[in-house]
Amino acid sequence: MKILVCSANFAPEPTGIGKYSGEMAAWLAARGHEVRAVAAPPYYPQWRLAPSYRWPPYRREQWNGVDIWRAPLWVPASPNGVKRVLHLLSFAVMSFPVLLRQVFWGPDLVIAIAPALVCAPTALLAARLCGAHAWLHIQDFEVDVAFRMGLLKGNLLQRLILRMERGLLHRFDTVSSISGRMVERLLQKGVSQGGIRYFPNWVDMSQFKPASASAEYRSRLGIAPDAVVVLFSGTLGGKQGLMAIPAVAKLLAARSDIVFVICGDGMMKPALEIASAGLPNVRLLPLQPFERLGELLCMADIHLLPQSLGAADLVLPSKLSGMLASGRPVIATCRAGTELETVVSQCGIVVPPQDSAALALAVSRLADDVATRQELGRRARSFAEANYERDAVLGKMFGPIEGNEVRVPDDVIA
Repeated sequence: MKILVCSANFAPEPTGIGKYSGEMAAWLAARGHEVRAVAAPPYYPQWRLAPSYRWPPYRREQWNGVDIWRAPLWVPASPNGVKRVLHLLSFAVMSFPVLLRQVFWGPDLVIAIAPALVCAPTALLAARLCGAHAWLHIQDFEVDVAFRMGLLKGNLLQRLILRMERGLLHRFDTVSSISGRMVERLLQKGVSQGGIRYFPNWVDMSQFKPASASAEYRSRLGIAPDAVVVLFSGTLGGKQGLMAIPAVAKLLAARSDIVFVICGDGMMKPALEIASAGLPNVRLLPLQPFERLGELLCMADIHLLPQSLGAADLVLPSKLSGMLASGRPVIATCRAGTELETVVSQCGIVVPPQDSAALALAVSRLADDVATRQELGRRARSFAEANYERDAVLGKMFGPIEGNEVRVPDDVIA
Protein backbone atom coordinates (compact mmCIF):
# COMPACT_ATOMS: atom_id res chain seq x y z
CA MET A 1 0.00 0.00 0.00
CA LYS A 2 1.21 3.54 -0.77
CA ILE A 3 1.06 5.80 2.29
CA LEU A 4 1.86 9.52 2.29
CA VAL A 5 2.58 11.27 5.61
CA CYS A 6 2.49 15.06 5.81
CA SER A 7 4.12 16.28 9.02
CA ALA A 8 6.10 19.47 9.49
CA ASN A 9 7.98 17.76 12.32
CA PHE A 10 9.63 14.48 11.42
CA ALA A 11 12.62 12.26 12.13
CA PRO A 12 15.37 12.63 13.12
CA GLU A 13 13.85 15.09 15.61
CA PRO A 14 14.26 13.27 18.95
CA THR A 15 11.20 14.55 20.81
CA GLY A 16 7.59 15.51 20.30
CA ILE A 17 5.61 15.11 17.10
CA GLY A 18 8.65 14.52 14.90
CA LYS A 19 9.62 11.46 16.92
CA TYR A 20 6.19 9.85 16.65
CA SER A 21 5.61 10.73 12.99
CA GLY A 22 9.00 9.25 12.08
CA GLU A 23 8.51 6.10 14.14
CA MET A 24 5.06 5.51 12.64
CA ALA A 25 6.36 5.90 9.10
CA ALA A 26 9.33 3.60 9.74
CA TRP A 27 7.06 0.99 11.36
CA LEU A 28 4.79 0.99 8.31
CA ALA A 29 7.74 0.80 5.91
CA ALA A 30 9.18 -2.16 7.84
CA ARG A 31 5.93 -4.02 7.22
CA GLY A 32 6.09 -3.73 3.47
CA HIS A 33 4.19 -0.52 2.75
CA GLU A 34 5.57 2.14 0.40
CA VAL A 35 5.86 5.21 2.62
CA ARG A 36 6.67 8.79 1.66
CA ALA A 37 6.81 11.78 3.99
CA VAL A 38 6.63 15.48 3.20
CA ALA A 39 8.33 17.25 6.09
CA ALA A 40 10.35 20.25 7.13
CA PRO A 41 14.06 19.95 7.91
CA PRO A 42 14.76 19.09 11.57
CA TYR A 43 14.66 22.14 13.85
CA TYR A 44 12.89 21.09 17.06
CA PRO A 45 13.23 21.37 20.06
CA GLN A 46 16.20 23.76 19.64
CA TRP A 47 14.20 26.03 17.30
CA ARG A 48 17.06 26.28 14.84
CA LEU A 49 17.99 24.42 11.70
CA ALA A 50 20.91 22.04 11.77
CA PRO A 51 23.75 23.45 9.60
CA SER A 52 23.58 20.45 7.25
CA TYR A 53 19.96 21.33 6.39
CA ARG A 54 20.39 25.02 5.57
CA TRP A 55 21.10 24.33 1.90
CA PRO A 56 19.65 23.16 -0.40
CA PRO A 57 16.18 24.21 0.79
CA TYR A 58 14.46 21.29 -0.97
CA ARG A 59 15.88 17.79 -0.82
CA ARG A 60 14.97 14.15 -0.94
CA GLU A 61 16.45 11.53 1.37
CA GLN A 62 15.94 8.03 2.72
CA TRP A 63 15.53 7.15 6.40
CA ASN A 64 14.65 3.70 7.74
CA GLY A 65 12.86 2.74 4.54
CA VAL A 66 10.92 6.03 4.31
CA ASP A 67 11.26 8.31 1.28
CA ILE A 68 11.41 11.83 2.78
CA TRP A 69 10.77 14.98 0.74
CA ARG A 70 11.96 18.05 2.65
CA ALA A 71 10.51 21.53 2.14
CA PRO A 72 11.89 24.65 3.86
CA LEU A 73 10.24 26.75 6.52
CA TRP A 74 11.00 29.86 8.53
CA VAL A 75 12.19 29.15 12.06
CA PRO A 76 11.90 32.12 14.47
CA ALA A 77 14.61 32.49 17.10
CA SER A 78 12.06 33.39 19.77
CA PRO A 79 8.64 31.97 18.85
CA ASN A 80 5.52 33.74 20.11
CA GLY A 81 1.91 33.69 18.98
CA VAL A 82 2.20 35.60 15.69
CA LYS A 83 5.63 34.18 14.87
CA ARG A 84 4.39 30.65 15.42
CA VAL A 85 1.53 31.22 12.98
CA LEU A 86 3.93 32.63 10.37
CA HIS A 87 6.31 29.76 11.02
CA LEU A 88 3.62 27.18 10.27
CA LEU A 89 2.26 29.15 7.33
CA SER A 90 5.72 29.25 5.79
CA PHE A 91 5.84 25.47 5.72
CA ALA A 92 2.29 25.23 4.34
CA VAL A 93 3.26 27.53 1.44
CA MET A 94 6.69 26.04 0.73
CA SER A 95 5.50 22.43 0.95
CA PHE A 96 2.46 23.01 -1.29
CA PRO A 97 4.12 22.08 -4.62
CA VAL A 98 5.95 19.14 -3.03
CA LEU A 99 2.76 17.72 -1.58
CA LEU A 100 0.80 18.15 -4.80
CA ARG A 101 3.58 16.41 -6.70
CA GLN A 102 2.83 13.27 -4.71
CA VAL A 103 -0.55 13.04 -6.46
CA PHE A 104 1.28 11.60 -9.50
CA TRP A 105 2.73 8.88 -7.24
CA GLY A 106 -0.86 7.87 -6.42
CA PRO A 107 -0.99 7.25 -2.66
CA ASP A 108 -3.79 5.12 -1.25
CA LEU A 109 -3.72 6.78 2.17
CA VAL A 110 -2.75 10.36 3.07
CA ILE A 111 -2.08 11.08 6.76
CA ALA A 112 -1.75 14.73 7.80
CA ILE A 113 -0.33 15.41 11.27
CA ALA A 114 -1.51 18.46 13.24
CA PRO A 115 0.15 20.64 14.20
CA ALA A 116 0.43 22.08 11.61
CA LEU A 117 -3.28 22.35 10.88
CA VAL A 118 -2.54 24.95 8.17
CA CYS A 119 -0.99 22.15 6.08
CA ALA A 120 -4.09 19.97 6.33
CA PRO A 121 -6.01 21.61 3.42
CA THR A 122 -3.22 20.76 0.97
CA ALA A 123 -3.02 17.19 2.27
CA LEU A 124 -6.79 16.90 1.89
CA LEU A 125 -6.62 18.27 -1.66
CA ALA A 126 -3.89 15.78 -2.58
CA ALA A 127 -5.97 12.91 -1.19
CA ARG A 128 -9.06 13.97 -3.12
CA LEU A 129 -7.15 14.42 -6.40
CA CYS A 130 -5.86 10.85 -6.34
CA GLY A 131 -8.83 9.20 -4.61
CA ALA A 132 -6.92 8.37 -1.43
CA HIS A 133 -8.33 7.98 2.06
CA ALA A 134 -7.77 11.28 3.92
CA TRP A 135 -6.72 10.95 7.55
CA LEU A 136 -6.02 13.83 9.95
CA HIS A 137 -4.16 12.93 13.16
CA ILE A 138 -4.25 15.59 15.88
CA GLN A 139 -1.37 15.58 18.33
CA ASP A 140 -2.26 18.98 19.74
CA PHE A 141 -5.32 21.24 19.51
CA GLU A 142 -3.08 24.11 18.51
CA VAL A 143 -5.89 26.60 18.00
CA ASP A 144 -7.50 25.96 21.40
CA VAL A 145 -4.16 26.01 23.20
CA ALA A 146 -3.03 29.21 21.46
CA PHE A 147 -6.13 31.12 22.60
CA ARG A 148 -6.23 29.50 26.05
CA MET A 149 -2.62 30.52 26.75
CA GLY A 150 -2.95 33.99 25.23
CA LEU A 151 -0.65 33.32 22.27
CA LEU A 152 -3.50 34.46 20.04
CA LYS A 153 -6.17 36.93 21.18
CA GLY A 154 -9.51 38.34 20.13
CA ASN A 155 -13.02 36.90 20.19
CA LEU A 156 -13.67 37.62 16.52
CA LEU A 157 -10.41 36.00 15.45
CA GLN A 158 -11.13 32.99 17.65
CA ARG A 159 -14.62 32.48 16.20
CA LEU A 160 -13.30 32.80 12.67
CA ILE A 161 -10.44 30.32 13.12
CA LEU A 162 -12.57 27.81 15.03
CA ARG A 163 -15.21 27.93 12.27
CA MET A 164 -12.54 27.26 9.65
CA GLU A 165 -11.14 24.43 11.77
CA ARG A 166 -14.58 22.85 12.15
CA GLY A 167 -15.18 22.93 8.39
CA LEU A 168 -11.80 21.34 7.74
CA LEU A 169 -12.29 18.54 10.28
CA HIS A 170 -15.59 17.54 8.65
CA ARG A 171 -13.93 16.98 5.28
CA PHE A 172 -11.49 14.27 6.36
CA ASP A 173 -12.54 10.63 6.15
CA THR A 174 -10.85 9.85 9.47
CA VAL A 175 -9.82 12.15 12.32
CA SER A 176 -7.81 10.72 15.20
CA SER A 177 -6.26 12.03 18.40
CA ILE A 178 -4.05 10.84 21.22
CA SER A 179 -6.29 10.83 24.28
CA GLY A 180 -9.85 10.14 25.31
CA ARG A 181 -10.48 13.77 26.24
CA MET A 182 -9.13 14.94 22.90
CA VAL A 183 -11.45 12.48 21.16
CA GLU A 184 -14.32 13.98 23.18
CA ARG A 185 -13.16 17.38 21.98
CA LEU A 186 -13.50 16.21 18.39
CA LEU A 187 -17.09 15.21 19.08
CA GLN A 188 -17.72 18.66 20.56
CA LYS A 189 -16.33 20.17 17.36
CA GLY A 190 -18.97 18.27 15.39
CA VAL A 191 -16.91 15.41 13.94
CA SER A 192 -19.10 12.33 13.53
CA GLN A 193 -18.26 9.49 15.90
CA GLY A 194 -17.94 7.04 13.03
CA GLY A 195 -14.97 8.96 11.65
CA ILE A 196 -13.10 9.43 14.95
CA ARG A 197 -10.27 7.17 16.10
CA TYR A 198 -8.39 6.97 19.37
CA PHE A 199 -4.70 6.76 18.43
CA PRO A 200 -2.45 7.19 21.50
CA ASN A 201 1.26 7.88 21.43
CA TRP A 202 3.27 4.77 22.17
CA VAL A 203 6.51 3.61 23.73
CA ASP A 204 8.99 0.86 22.88
CA MET A 205 8.90 -1.03 26.17
CA SER A 206 12.09 -2.94 25.34
CA GLN A 207 14.11 0.27 25.78
CA PHE A 208 13.19 0.54 29.45
CA LYS A 209 14.66 -1.71 32.15
CA PRO A 210 13.23 -0.48 35.47
CA ALA A 211 15.38 -2.84 37.56
CA SER A 212 18.53 -1.01 36.46
CA ALA A 213 19.54 2.55 37.23
CA SER A 214 22.27 4.46 35.44
CA ALA A 215 25.28 4.83 37.76
CA GLU A 216 27.10 6.53 34.87
CA TYR A 217 24.55 9.35 34.65
CA ARG A 218 24.65 9.91 38.41
CA SER A 219 28.44 9.90 38.48
CA ARG A 220 28.67 12.39 35.63
CA LEU A 221 26.27 14.73 37.43
CA GLY A 222 27.95 14.30 40.81
CA ILE A 223 24.86 12.71 42.34
CA ALA A 224 25.30 10.28 45.21
CA PRO A 225 24.14 6.70 44.53
CA ASP A 226 21.62 6.87 47.38
CA ALA A 227 20.20 10.30 46.49
CA VAL A 228 16.58 10.62 45.36
CA VAL A 229 16.58 11.88 41.78
CA VAL A 230 13.58 13.94 40.68
CA LEU A 231 13.67 14.18 36.88
CA PHE A 232 12.06 16.19 34.14
CA SER A 233 13.16 15.17 30.65
CA GLY A 234 11.73 16.51 27.42
CA THR A 235 11.08 19.65 25.45
CA LEU A 236 11.55 22.78 27.54
CA GLY A 237 8.51 24.59 26.15
CA GLY A 238 6.02 27.11 27.40
CA LYS A 239 3.12 24.68 27.90
CA GLN A 240 4.94 22.62 30.54
CA GLY A 241 4.82 25.04 33.47
CA LEU A 242 8.52 24.32 34.00
CA MET A 243 9.29 27.27 36.24
CA ALA A 244 7.68 25.25 39.02
CA ILE A 245 10.79 23.02 39.14
CA PRO A 246 13.35 25.60 40.33
CA ALA A 247 10.67 27.03 42.65
CA VAL A 248 10.24 23.62 44.33
CA ALA A 249 13.99 23.01 44.36
CA LYS A 250 14.42 26.27 46.25
CA LEU A 251 11.80 25.22 48.82
CA LEU A 252 13.62 21.90 49.31
CA ALA A 253 17.17 23.27 49.21
CA ALA A 254 17.79 22.01 52.76
CA ARG A 255 17.12 18.42 51.64
CA SER A 256 20.60 17.36 50.47
CA ASP A 257 19.24 13.88 49.70
CA ILE A 258 16.94 15.17 46.92
CA VAL A 259 18.40 16.23 43.56
CA PHE A 260 16.38 17.77 40.71
CA VAL A 261 17.55 17.00 37.15
CA ILE A 262 16.20 19.01 34.20
CA CYS A 263 17.12 17.46 30.85
CA GLY A 264 16.18 18.86 27.47
CA ASP A 265 16.23 21.83 25.16
CA GLY A 266 13.75 24.46 24.05
CA MET A 267 12.62 28.05 24.39
CA MET A 268 12.38 27.93 28.21
CA LYS A 269 15.96 26.78 28.73
CA PRO A 270 17.51 30.26 29.33
CA ALA A 271 14.85 31.12 31.91
CA LEU A 272 15.36 27.81 33.70
CA GLU A 273 19.12 28.34 33.76
CA ILE A 274 18.67 31.75 35.36
CA ALA A 275 16.12 30.49 37.91
CA SER A 276 18.32 27.51 38.83
CA ALA A 277 21.53 29.46 39.21
CA GLY A 278 22.89 29.08 42.73
CA LEU A 279 20.65 26.12 43.61
CA PRO A 280 22.96 23.26 44.67
CA ASN A 281 20.21 20.66 44.28
CA VAL A 282 19.54 21.30 40.57
CA ARG A 283 21.42 19.78 37.63
CA LEU A 284 20.78 20.72 34.01
CA LEU A 285 21.50 18.33 31.13
CA PRO A 286 21.29 18.95 27.39
CA LEU A 287 18.94 16.82 25.33
CA GLN A 288 20.27 13.26 25.41
CA PRO A 289 20.64 10.85 22.46
CA PHE A 290 17.44 8.97 21.76
CA GLU A 291 19.12 5.59 22.20
CA ARG A 292 19.88 6.52 25.83
CA LEU A 293 16.36 7.68 26.69
CA GLY A 294 15.42 4.50 28.55
CA GLU A 295 18.63 4.62 30.59
CA LEU A 296 18.07 8.28 31.45
CA LEU A 297 14.46 7.84 32.55
CA CYS A 298 15.29 4.78 34.62
CA MET A 299 17.89 6.88 36.48
CA ALA A 300 15.02 8.75 38.12
CA ASP A 301 13.36 7.84 41.39
CA ILE A 302 10.50 10.26 40.72
CA HIS A 303 9.34 11.92 37.50
CA LEU A 304 7.95 15.45 37.44
CA LEU A 305 5.30 16.40 34.89
CA PRO A 306 4.35 20.04 35.41
CA GLN A 307 1.73 21.52 33.09
CA SER A 308 0.57 25.07 32.58
CA LEU A 309 -2.92 25.85 33.78
CA GLY A 310 -4.26 26.55 30.30
CA ALA A 311 -3.06 23.40 28.51
CA ALA A 312 -3.63 20.48 30.87
CA ASP A 313 -7.07 19.46 29.62
CA LEU A 314 -6.27 20.05 25.93
CA VAL A 315 -3.19 17.85 25.61
CA LEU A 316 -1.94 14.58 27.06
CA PRO A 317 1.86 14.98 27.19
CA SER A 318 3.64 12.47 24.97
CA LYS A 319 6.49 12.18 27.47
CA LEU A 320 4.11 10.53 29.95
CA SER A 321 4.35 7.13 28.23
CA GLY A 322 8.13 7.00 28.69
CA MET A 323 7.86 8.03 32.32
CA LEU A 324 5.41 5.22 32.99
CA ALA A 325 7.49 2.69 31.06
CA SER A 326 10.49 3.45 33.30
CA GLY A 327 8.59 2.00 36.27
CA ARG A 328 8.87 5.15 38.35
CA PRO A 329 6.10 7.20 40.01
CA VAL A 330 4.98 10.47 38.45
CA ILE A 331 4.05 13.74 40.13
CA ALA A 332 1.91 15.86 37.81
CA THR A 333 0.44 19.33 38.16
CA CYS A 334 -3.02 19.45 36.63
CA ARG A 335 -6.63 20.13 37.45
CA ALA A 336 -8.99 17.50 38.79
CA GLY A 337 -11.08 15.81 36.13
CA THR A 338 -8.50 16.04 33.35
CA GLU A 339 -7.32 12.88 31.61
CA LEU A 340 -3.80 13.50 32.90
CA GLU A 341 -5.16 13.47 36.45
CA THR A 342 -7.05 10.22 35.76
CA VAL A 343 -3.90 8.44 34.57
CA VAL A 344 -1.36 9.83 37.04
CA SER A 345 -3.60 9.32 40.08
CA GLN A 346 -3.23 5.55 39.49
CA CYS A 347 0.56 5.59 39.62
CA GLY A 348 1.68 8.81 41.27
CA ILE A 349 0.52 12.04 42.87
CA VAL A 350 -1.49 14.88 41.35
CA VAL A 351 -1.21 18.42 42.72
CA PRO A 352 -2.93 21.62 41.58
CA PRO A 353 -1.09 23.77 39.03
CA GLN A 354 0.83 26.81 40.30
CA ASP A 355 1.05 25.45 43.86
CA SER A 356 4.75 25.13 44.62
CA ALA A 357 4.17 24.26 48.27
CA ALA A 358 1.90 21.31 47.38
CA LEU A 359 4.39 20.13 44.78
CA ALA A 360 7.26 20.31 47.27
CA LEU A 361 5.20 18.34 49.80
CA ALA A 362 4.47 15.63 47.23
CA VAL A 363 8.16 15.33 46.34
CA SER A 364 9.13 15.08 50.03
CA ARG A 365 6.45 12.48 50.68
CA LEU A 366 7.64 10.16 47.92
CA ALA A 367 11.31 10.78 48.67
CA ASP A 368 10.74 9.54 52.23
CA ASP A 369 8.66 6.49 51.31
CA VAL A 370 10.59 3.90 49.30
CA ALA A 371 7.81 1.28 49.50
CA THR A 372 5.22 3.65 48.06
CA ARG A 373 7.60 4.66 45.26
CA GLN A 374 8.13 1.04 44.33
CA GLU A 375 4.42 0.21 44.34
CA LEU A 376 3.47 3.27 42.28
CA GLY A 377 6.31 2.50 39.89
CA ARG A 378 5.03 -1.04 39.42
CA ARG A 379 1.57 0.33 38.61
CA ALA A 380 3.10 2.82 36.17
CA ARG A 381 4.93 0.10 34.26
CA SER A 382 1.83 -2.10 34.14
CA PHE A 383 -0.26 0.79 32.81
CA ALA A 384 2.27 1.49 30.05
CA GLU A 385 2.41 -2.17 29.07
CA ALA A 386 -1.37 -2.38 28.87
CA ASN A 387 -2.00 0.88 27.03
CA TYR A 388 1.05 2.24 25.22
CA GLU A 389 3.17 -0.66 23.93
CA ARG A 390 4.35 0.35 20.46
CA ASP A 391 3.58 -2.71 18.36
CA ALA A 392 0.19 -3.16 20.00
CA VAL A 393 -0.85 0.47 19.38
CA LEU A 394 0.36 0.63 15.78
CA GLY A 395 -0.76 -2.91 15.00
CA LYS A 396 -4.27 -2.16 16.21
CA MET A 397 -4.43 1.01 14.16
CA PHE A 398 -2.83 -0.15 10.92
CA GLY A 399 -3.11 -3.94 11.01
CA PRO A 400 -6.46 -3.99 9.17
CA ILE A 401 -5.07 -2.09 6.14
CA GLU A 402 -5.68 -4.28 3.10
CA GLY A 403 -5.26 -3.40 -0.55
CA ASN A 404 -6.57 0.09 -1.25
CA GLU A 405 -9.05 0.04 1.62
CA VAL A 406 -8.49 1.41 5.10
CA ARG A 407 -10.50 -0.50 7.68
CA VAL A 408 -10.15 0.51 11.31
CA PRO A 409 -11.76 -1.82 13.87
CA ASP A 410 -14.71 -0.42 15.80
CA ASP A 411 -13.06 -1.00 19.18
CA VAL A 412 -10.40 1.59 18.35
CA ILE A 413 -13.02 4.31 18.76
CA ALA A 414 -12.74 5.78 22.26
